[in-house]
Amino acid sequence: MTIGEQLESYRPVNEQEARDRALMLDFLRRGERVFERSNEAGHFTASAWVTNAARDRVLMAWHNVYRSWAWTGGHADGECDLLAVARREAEEESGVTGLRPVWETPVSVEILTVDGHEKRGRYVSSHLHYNVTYLFEADEAQALRAKPDENSGVAWFSPDEALEACTEPWMAERIYRKLLVRMKERG
Repeated sequence: MTIGEQLESYRPVNEQEARDRALMLDFLRRGERVFERSNEAGHFTASAWVTNAARDRVLMAWHNVYRSWAWTGGHADGECDLLAVARREAEEESGVTGLRPVWETPVSVEILTVDGHEKRGRYVSSHLHYNVTYLFEADEAQALRAKPDENSGVAWFSPDEALEACTEPWMAERIYRKLLVRMKERG
């Protein structure tokens, strides 16, 4: 299923998702280079919300740019299969392997604002991430490792700990809290 088909069939769970989904579909239809960072105004990204089998722990990484514990994920970089992007980014950023999608379709959609910042010695202007999130399951006994150019720690958290560890209030309340509910629905 293409990302366009996934977004078309996605059923928003709240007003944020309904509004963002409509804008994402419009961006996909009318945008240029929507899966590439060379579109400096905005581009598609994918995130992984990784849970253990019991659905009582989530995997998060200390994000160096945002200075917060956060989900894993990243840029599509030309790849149109955002499920594969989310899996790749989670594995690269955490060291966890053998991630299993709980759903093959998105668990959440959101447009995220990215403030201007330095990355690898270069200024990146403020822009939008048209983000699609997928729910994965992983074995929490696996060894974790950070990806120093992106994060400086990876750890498993209880749902309450995850919300408390996130220093970005909008992400904690609007996105992560919603993902915790969706995660439990698939418990």
